[in-house]
Amino acid sequence: MEPTSGKPSLLRNILARALLFGVIVIVVRFAYVVTITGESCNIGDFCFFSLPQNLNFVIPGSGAGVSAVIGNDAVPRSNPRRDLYTSKEWIKAVHFYSSIFQDLISEGYLTPHSKSLCVETPSGQDVFALKEIGVEDSVGIFKKAAKPLVIKGEGHLIPFDDNTFDFIFSGGARLDVSARPSEFASEIARTLKPEGFALVHIQANDTYSFNSFLDLFNSCKLVKMHEIDGFDSSMPYIREIVLKKEFEILHHGDRKMPDGNSYNKCSVPGHKRELVQKAEPLIEEEPLKPWITLKRNINNIKYLPSMVDISFKNRYVYVDVGARSYGSSIGSWFRKQYPKQNKTFHVYAIEADKHFHKQYELKKKRVTLLPYAAWVRNESLSFEINGDPGQEEVNELKDKGRGMGRIQPVKSRQGEFTGEVDEIQGFDFAEWLKNTVTERDFVVMKMDVEGTEFDLIPRLFETGAICLIDEIFLECHYNRWQRCCPGQRSTKYEKNYGQCLELFTSLRKSGVLVHQWW
Repeated sequence: MEPTSGKPSLLRNILARALLFGVIVIVVRFAYVVTITGESCNIGDFCFFSLPQNLNFVIPGSGAGVSAVIGNDAVPRSNPRRDLYTSKEWIKAVHFYSSIFQDLISEGYLTPHSKSLCVETPSGQDVFALKEIGVEDSVGIFKKAAKPLVIKGEGHLIPFDDNTFDFIFSGGARLDVSARPSEFASEIARTLKPEGFALVHIQANDTYSFNSFLDLFNSCKLVKMHEIDGFDSSMPYIREIVLKKEFEILHHGDRKMPDGNSYNKCSVPGHKRELVQKAEPLIEEEPLKPWITLKRNINNIKYLPSMVDISFKNRYVYVDVGARSYGSSIGSWFRKQYPKQNKTFHVYAIEADKHFHKQYELKKKRVTLLPYAAWVRNESLSFEINGDPGQEEVNELKDKGRGMGRIQPVKSRQGEFTGEVDEIQGFDFAEWLKNTVTERDFVVMKMDVEGTEFDLIPRLFETGAICLIDEIFLECHYNRWQRCCPGQRSTKYEKNYGQCLELFTSLRKSGVLVHQWW
């Protein structure tokens, strides 16, 4: 009788199967670590041997020929950002930028020999993508370094010499959100070689913002512009712009309008004229109760920043001509109601009435008081404070009953005047504006000058200063119906409503976005 061998055979089968299962677990884990996460076996996790220090791991991508290569030499094991470099988000971004840069190579805007810079790149996915497709001489800058791909530097102060790079890239709508877009653009142009190419990804997609963007790069010409899909929800669509530097920048700084008193007429560009077509309609018929109708009209106003993106501007300026007190319009309306898109505006308050000057000395920063009268030339003027019948209630709400001031040349003042009269200094407002702001600035103006608008507006056209203003809120003064006395008109002003309407219409026909103010 042969001995029974069932129990040892069963035990061997169990041990063999357990061993096989363990081998499968180790192989699967190893395959996951290497091919999915990109980590080397040096970190453990079921790995029983170390790989050569110079071995690179290839992470397959969805794009043709695209892979994210994380090597032990490129990213040391001690680098705390190693997990970031192997994350799905990182790989997705590298795939996206690799595809973008490969297209540029095929179109001749980028070569493997291009010395390249990526501006304001927090993690350096774009730098890595450039190196991956063979553009080895690439580096990124950000306010916090992320070595070995990104060194310390900022877009408005690039830490490289003039004419250093053949190719510069700014992605992620960094220029859109920059607090210093003009300096950002100037630094790109400065460090880019003549005949070099800049690629910029922006989010704004309206004609106004596009032209404002091009104005920032005055040494470059537009080569290509098209829309592409983004790679994440934070930027679902992208406007991709390729620029070529035409010449070396010889003079830094903003462009000014011509100086002097000559007639420097300008032409309002088409992208500004388009906005006039979208503005609220003018009030064609003279209102019987203008103190109600014009005040209510503020609810109908289509503000420029509500129609377009104003990101690509050098400075943001509000000029209040006839400001009166700080709370009259600066504090009560502009600060609280005007849609500023989170931009910080510098305010110029032009007010000749010395009654209001002291309060500006105590007011907040970024308000500059010009204690003079806006006029068509530099000369001494008479400043008359005179209440208008029926106006007292309105004035009381505004500035505790203080009458409105009106200016006229000293020599032209005739007859008796029972109100308050001061001799003040008038200045050439149009020339001041041309010497204060540039075409790269975003300029909003409110004008309430008690009839002097019929002198100042033509002067703005004559000097070309009108083209420096993006949006105007204009109160036109005429012989309106009086609130106190039904059926009677004010005798304070000679103009009628028809002449005011003609002034507004002519401004809009010239491409100026003007609103009827009260």
